[in-house]
Amino acid sequence: MQGLDIARLNPLDLDLGGWEVLMAAWGEPPYHGRQVYRGLWRRGNSYGQMTDLPAALRRRLAHELPLPIEVLDERSADGGRTLKALLRIGRHDVEAVVMGYPDRVTACVSSQAGCAMDCGFCATGRMGLLGNLSTGEIAAQVRWARAAAERLPDTTPRRLTNVVFMGMGEPMSNYRAVRDAVARLLDPAGIDLSARHVTVSTVGVAPGIRRLGIDHPQVGLAVSLHAADDGLRDRLVPANGMWPLAEVETAVQDWRERTGRRPSIEWAMIRDVNDDDRQAALLVPIARRLRAHVNLIPMNPIPGSPWQPSIRPRLDGFVHVLESAGVTVTIRDTRGREIEAACGQLRLEHERSARA
Repeated sequence: MQGLDIARLNPLDLDLGGWEVLMAAWGEPPYHGRQVYRGLWRRGNSYGQMTDLPAALRRRLAHELPLPIEVLDERSADGGRTLKALLRIGRHDVEAVVMGYPDRVTACVSSQAGCAMDCGFCATGRMGLLGNLSTGEIAAQVRWARAAAERLPDTTPRRLTNVVFMGMGEPMSNYRAVRDAVARLLDPAGIDLSARHVTVSTVGVAPGIRRLGIDHPQVGLAVSLHAADDGLRDRLVPANGMWPLAEVETAVQDWRERTGRRPSIEWAMIRDVNDDDRQAALLVPIARRLRAHVNLIPMNPIPGSPWQPSIRPRLDGFVHVLESAGVTVTIRDTRGREIEAACGQLRLEHERSARA
């Protein structure tokens, strides 16, 4: 670490070894690095709360390496069971959500600020790509989520159990940082989550799907199809032009054979666009070949968008087609609409307010 520019160092990006080296460079015992790392990631502490460190070291850390995390906005919905935050982490404003259920607490985190995938039904896609998050900036959202989980009602476990990469951005387009952030989440010396309780979502970036199966074979995979033929999918998911359905299916099949895990197919239900029986029938053989679970997501309305959520009879009809063919399907619980909980919506609201 000789010659290290402390002013440009993001302390969130330091792994355990990096903290040990930094402490040694400061003339401190390396074990202080382990204490800082555990304090940040296992306990979610600020430097001031790390009372196992000397007071002078805590002051130096706060002065020279302030943690670049600020909560710009936080909202609650669903009787307090859903919390959403707009976080400023470094130079990025990103969203994270915590959802409490009777048997689990799930955090939804972002991998990018904005997104380049340009899916027309997604608020984040309207921003374009504003920047990639670093490993620590991704994992820092989980630090917020762990603290937020403690404020959930008694009807939930009140501790974080699951993490899904389904927030802002395309995780596979920022693969290295996502891969290393997953490792941070699984690290026994850090956040220490079970790999089987972490899921990475993608619109179908085939190379990333294959790499995930190699790097983190126990981590879950969710693939956002939204259409079961290339013509419609080209319209809904422009990335289909690079990785069409057949290529995505082959990559998911490779992932499934390598990991032995069951993938999920995500499907945003858009009224009179992709919610008819024909699309359901086309989805059946894909889901059966992949032995996938299908998760139907009622689309979150976006101001100015011509697309609207499917009505309940169409949801039920879609489910009937899939279940009649032996496909396992669920309708995702709709959470937090009154607090702009769909990815990208809260940030867009803040941008509109700032311009007003």
